[in-house]
Amino acid sequence: MLVVLDNAATVGQVRPLLPGGAGCLTVVTSRSRLSGLTVRDGARRLTLGTLPQAEAVALLRAVTAGYRPEDDLGKLTELADLCAQLPLALRIAAERAASRPHLRLDDLIADLRDESALWDALSTGDDEEAEAVRTVFAWSYRALSEQAARLFRLLGLHPGPEFGLQAAAAIAATPVSRTRQLLDSLVNAHLLEQMGPDRYQFHDLLRAYATGQAQHEEPAGERGAALHRVLDWYLHGADAAQDWISPDEQHVPLPPPGDEVRPSAFADYNSAVDWAEREHGNLLRAIRAAVGTDDRRAWQLAVVFWNARPSSAPVSEWLAVGDIALEAARRTGDRQAEARLLTHLGRDNVRVDRLAEALECHRRALEIRHGTGDHAGEATSLNLIGLVHLRRRQLTAAAQHFERAIPLFQGADSPPWAAIALSNLASAHYSAGRPAEASAVARDALAAHRALDNPRGEGNILRVVSCLQLEEGRAEEALRSAQRALDIALGLRDDRLEGYWLIALGDAQRSLGAYDDALVSYQRSAVLHRRLGNRSREALAWCGAGQTYLALERRAEAVQFHRRAVAAHRELGDAWHEAVALDALAGAVVADDPGAAAGHWAGALELVRGYDDPRAGATRERIAASLGRA
Repeated sequence: MLVVLDNAATVGQVRPLLPGGAGCLTVVTSRSRLSGLTVRDGARRLTLGTLPQAEAVALLRAVTAGYRPEDDLGKLTELADLCAQLPLALRIAAERAASRPHLRLDDLIADLRDESALWDALSTGDDEEAEAVRTVFAWSYRALSEQAARLFRLLGLHPGPEFGLQAAAAIAATPVSRTRQLLDSLVNAHLLEQMGPDRYQFHDLLRAYATGQAQHEEPAGERGAALHRVLDWYLHGADAAQDWISPDEQHVPLPPPGDEVRPSAFADYNSAVDWAEREHGNLLRAIRAAVGTDDRRAWQLAVVFWNARPSSAPVSEWLAVGDIALEAARRTGDRQAEARLLTHLGRDNVRVDRLAEALECHRRALEIRHGTGDHAGEATSLNLIGLVHLRRRQLTAAAQHFERAIPLFQGADSPPWAAIALSNLASAHYSAGRPAEASAVARDALAAHRALDNPRGEGNILRVVSCLQLEEGRAEEALRSAQRALDIALGLRDDRLEGYWLIALGDAQRSLGAYDDALVSYQRSAVLHRRLGNRSREALAWCGAGQTYLALERRAEAVQFHRRAVAAHRELGDAWHEAVALDALAGAVVADDPGAAAGHWAGALELVRGYDDPRAGATRERIAASLGRA
């Protein structure tokens, strides 16, 4: 005989029903592990996960077949994922789609993406079906201890579906050791999934269920206090990480965390970056969770997170929350907070090539700081406005802003930032084609960064030094400088710096004939910049790759890369770099199509007419000469 005991709640329910005959087999299904059966009764445990994606999609197809036109595989896959690949949820969603053949899957998916409407989206209009998924979850929830059930409910208030042990301890205000035991209970009941050591996640449907239970069973005051505790945990954790990730950035003054919150502490740089990368998504969601309910905490989270953000994070993600945090700061009336957020928005807009927006942010921040007498803040804004002018190749204006910022930083006793502004001044002189001035300032900046033990600043000025050395014909020294800069970036695990400094390394490698190495450097740079959303620097890497392919006499590939660079710079409105890319494109096609090359050189010549610095003048003369020979 085969005995099937379905949905057993406890070992006590099962044991009286186990057959005594040797020829019998018993299958027990449960949402709990029923460990006693394994220990005392010789049961063999088989843990069933959710359906594999392919089988989940197959179930959706099987239920909807014959009732609606064949749906797109990608949409069915998305629907399966939103149902957490749970068979019952999949069945209900499929029944709804089948009963409404004219309902677009996009509309059902949109409903499912709204966590507050998950249950309504899965309802078919039948009261029993509408409660079916809740009932499945309730079987496990009602079997929990009081403390485990409370933790489950409060975790539904956590800003994101994934979280760590310490965040769970903060939200529940329980000791870490006890919280771990309670989390194990939730995992055993299949209400949470453990992803790794002390790391857990909800399926979307279970998270919505937990949130609903919190709304129904927890008083509003306790819900607010739990959210306050976990936001506090993220805020102070990010503040501690900032000490390692951005030590030169000014800290936000914060009140101490509550007695029930134990923020993370970090022994070294790598542990701080690991935490920032792991909690990146939760910090973004924490900002959104605070907006409207605690505006002060919302802007604090946004500023502190910017200072502790991992370099691998796409800039666009912070920009999205930065705007809403800025509005929150304005609602609090805190002008200094507003200036800080405008500054961070300006810096990130530069990184995604939105220079007009960046300039407006920095000018508004400068106005606020001037009005409040914040001299160090004024220096910061002047330096950053100079960087926008540098990116626009308004080199005289850039140098003037850096020169105004340096003494203000010095007067505000901020030597690290004075050294940074000095490095930026060296970069402006180099871009303008004034190597003597650039070299002199670069030497001072390099000495200052080394005296301050500032590796990030040292690497930045080493890039400029490498470019100067290369122009002076000292390619071996240029390679060493660029390699030292890259080693610093890798040690800092900073993708943004690595991507930019790889271009200088590729230039030195190409100059020395190490073409394979140069291509690797340019390719890595382009990949990093694409991931970070910096199209301008991605195009600079393409241009370097094109020059390398031309040196290898692989003209077709060179032309392809230069065309892409021209198109990108043109779309960004960067006339100078478009002209440089057109010049390189002309050099790649001139052997096969002198007429096309002449057209490219003519276009480049027109673009550089508006620049009056020495480098632009030399570039005009060289392009004009090439055009005359074409």
